[in-house]
Amino acid sequence: MSELTAKIKHEFLEMLPPTIFFFVLLHVIALVRALMIKGSGISLPTTASVALAALILGKAVLLANMLPFINRFPERPLIWNAAWKTVIYTIIATFIHYLERLYDYWKDAPNIAAANHQLLTEMNWPRFWAIQILLFVLILNYCIFAELGRIIGRQRLKAIFLGPIPPDILARLSK
Repeated sequence: MSELTAKIKHEFLEMLPPTIFFFVLLHVIALVRALMIKGSGISLPTTASVALAALILGKAVLLANMLPFINRFPERPLIWNAAWKTVIYTIIATFIHYLERLYDYWKDAPNIAAANHQLLTEMNWPRFWAIQILLFVLILNYCIFAELGRIIGRQRLKAIFLGPIPPDILARLSK
């Protein structure tokens, strides 16, 4: 296996847990929204858009983990690193969320400055911030579990939640 292929595989495997986590939880949010606005005529996100959002959040976690200051409090109680990473991941997710909305406006605007102005004046800010609050809570939960996995080990965390892992599967996972 070439060095590039090994790097791509490693990056993909690092991105997979947060992507799956956010894929499931963003579907829960979409379901709650659907139940809350049923009959209002507002369009809801599709599984494809939820999958794209989960991929973006998974990539945001991967990018944030590459920052040199991300693991700032490894020797302190777990809440320190979980809170710190939650802040960093939430800032990145907010920026990506804003860029997604900016892209929607840019498609109809003559330039990016006009699109940004239109976005700032027309965006439904309460909805934007409501989504950000939900993302913050989801990211906090992800960070708590990720830090727990870092301390006690991923295999042990899996065994705690899913039961003992058979030795043959454990051997394949550790390769």
